[in-house]
Amino acid sequence: MDAPRILDAIGSPADLKVLSDEELGILAQEIRTQIVETTSVTGGHVASSLGAVEIILAAHSVLDAPKDKLVFDVGHQAYAHKLVTGRRDLFGTLRTYGGLSGFPRPSESPFDVHPSGHASDSLSVATGLAKARLLKGSDERIVAVIGDASIAGGMAFEALNYLGAEQLPLVIILNDNEMSISRNVGSLMRHFGNLRATSQYRDAREALQERMEAGGAFSNAMAHLGKTIKESMKQFAIPQAMLFEQLGIVCTAPIDGHDIGALKETLELLLSMDAPALMHVVTKKGAGYEPAMADPERFHGVGPYVVATGEAKPQESRRRTYTEVFGEALCHEARADDRIVAITAAMESGTGLKDFARRFPSRFVDVGIAEAQAVGMASGLALGGRKPVVAVYSTFMQRAIDQMVIDCALPELDVVLALDRAGIVGDDGPTHNGVFDIAYTRMVPGLRVLAPSDEAELVSALHTALALGGPFALRYPRGAGEGAVLPEQPEVLEPGRARVVREGGDVSVLAFGRMVGQAKEAAELLAARGIEARVVDMRWVKPLDEQAIADAAATGLVVTAEEGVIAGGAGEGVLEVLARQGSQVPAVTLGVGDRFVMQGSVAEVLHELGLDAQGIAAAVEGALRR
Repeated sequence: MDAPRILDAIGSPADLKVLSDEELGILAQEIRTQIVETTSVTGGHVASSLGAVEIILAAHSVLDAPKDKLVFDVGHQAYAHKLVTGRRDLFGTLRTYGGLSGFPRPSESPFDVHPSGHASDSLSVATGLAKARLLKGSDERIVAVIGDASIAGGMAFEALNYLGAEQLPLVIILNDNEMSISRNVGSLMRHFGNLRATSQYRDAREALQERMEAGGAFSNAMAHLGKTIKESMKQFAIPQAMLFEQLGIVCTAPIDGHDIGALKETLELLLSMDAPALMHVVTKKGAGYEPAMADPERFHGVGPYVVATGEAKPQESRRRTYTEVFGEALCHEARADDRIVAITAAMESGTGLKDFARRFPSRFVDVGIAEAQAVGMASGLALGGRKPVVAVYSTFMQRAIDQMVIDCALPELDVVLALDRAGIVGDDGPTHNGVFDIAYTRMVPGLRVLAPSDEAELVSALHTALALGGPFALRYPRGAGEGAVLPEQPEVLEPGRARVVREGGDVSVLAFGRMVGQAKEAAELLAARGIEARVVDMRWVKPLDEQAIADAAATGLVVTAEEGVIAGGAGEGVLEVLARQGSQVPAVTLGVGDRFVMQGSVAEVLHELGLDAQGIAAAVEGALRR
């Protein structure tokens, strides 16, 4: 019989308050074991969540949630939070269809403050909560947890600037999982950092400063000397604190992020202040699980794995992914053209650029979590005669729409936006689904948009964008390709020219991207029922093939299928063309309706949306009946 776990007695954060620091340490190890056991089956963000266990336990031991607010940045590190906020029994459903989200979600629990999924936004949310508290006159406490990569994002700096200027009481826990900590210096600096955080110290310092500045020339000179010495000592002893201190935010020296007692003590002290403070916490990614500590990059986001070794569980088939094919194709193009520069935003591996970075280090740029900087910098590179390719997830490109419009499209620059993870991404859910890019790229004047239907088409799409020049966007999905044979020499695709992949006279299905494969399968299902469907790989989202649309109308029914939102999408573009052509043919647009799409496998989600072969076939039959 298994020994009872402390974890099994935790129904809410209130239960943590009766535990000793030693018991909380035992609980931390139980939580790590649970995270590893669950994610070995479901996959997930393992390394970051393992590293943040003690931070979460300490915060919930001190705070009174959900009245007090614990705001997560990105949410990759929030698994322990889910386990201690009443979701332990559901944790096995993590990231599965109908189960727990892999990220905080307010609709899932009152302990989840906001639906975090994109980096660097937690501090803006937290400052808004702090301002709302001030306006209401309430007394809830607010703590934001942000990683060392996320805090470098521009949005985080904007929030820090506002926070320092307004002096809103708020504690930022900076989870620094890259920096090593010296025990001796860390202990000494923690003492001085905590001293600076006390209200008595702050009050005494400000009173003394005021008296000296009012005491004549000598006192004024001494006050100035004191300021100079203080700033010099701080720069010498804890230089990392200077940026935050200069913004008006008290910053502690680095403390051990796996020492629950120290975390609780420091957090309680900072929460007692009437001013903003930053608690610098040093953690180890993957803490407590050796494979994740040894390879935290792979365990940032991982599929099912073997617990004993950390090795990925074997898959039934192993076709190359779109991301892998893109990375290889870009390397091939770069060998032939030394003007090509690859840019990414903290997604070197995720966007398939690791090999490019190794082969062409001087032509590889990682700007960190700063998508606007990536696209803005691409415009400058293009102005300087280079051919930049910005590889970023579709959902994250939403953060750089202004730069795409003004910096790249308006001056008609040679910039290629490679939108990985376009469409349904599956188990990461609504914050990561790339369903808006067709709409936000279609609206931009002069931007040409390609949606390759398989990996061979992706190779030709990239070649086309680089060969023709001007602003281009390519969208391609997450995961394995169709198994298509890659071209030895990619072709330059004629702008606005589709291709018919199946003939039929009863209905025309105009499909974009991955939907071409589903439409072909749907056509086979329909053929078995006596309905012959014409399937067209539209290739181009913009410009659309108007002749192909006119030909489709001749069959008497037009159905469009896209892996994106219907509002403003490619299907609506087809309707616009039909209207201009004066066509009265009935048309059906298939895509994502006015909703956010939850997590689940890609197959499950496409089925729910009616975008798999069965759904497309059913839509065709229904339209023909009507």
